Amino acid sequence: MELPTQNLARQAKKLVQFMRDEIPMALAMDIRLGDCDEGHLTLLAPLAPNVNDKGSAFGGSLVSVMTLNGWALVELALRQRGEDCDLFVGESSVHYLAPVVRDFRSEAKLSTHADWATFFRTLDARGKARIEVVCMVPGEHGKPAATLCARFVAKRRVA
Repeated sequence: MELPTQNLARQAKKLVQFMRDEIPMALAMDIRLGDCDEGHLTLLAPLAPNVNDKGSAFGGSLVSVMTLNGWALVELALRQRGEDCDLFVGESSVHYLAPVVRDFRSEAKLSTHADWATFFRTLDARGKARIEVVCMVPGEHGKPAATLCARFVAKRRVA
């Protein structure tokens, strides 16, 4: 019997491959899976395809990786529960705090006031739900180099 964490890791790998196959930007940015568990998902990106003219990570790449990371966290939870939904970012805010001068990662988790139980209860009741995710690209000395707070909206697909 497959353990839940093995199943989650397998589904996360499939999801990142889906992103690379279906979202051209994800392939061009060379996004890879870092690690994941029920509460977080990490994406990795090399500096080379995401560099700007100053030799640091392009801000558009940072926000894109964080947005894809937040989307993937929620999409993975939906897939784990067999939900067939369209998922999109409803709103987000980003803060660039320090330059990123090497390969980087984005870490996504639910915001402190969001939880899966409420999200899925709302989805069951209304056919759509929102959930807030926070993402961070770590910088020097454990301080964030960039942060993103985003609200994702899931809507059940109508057959």
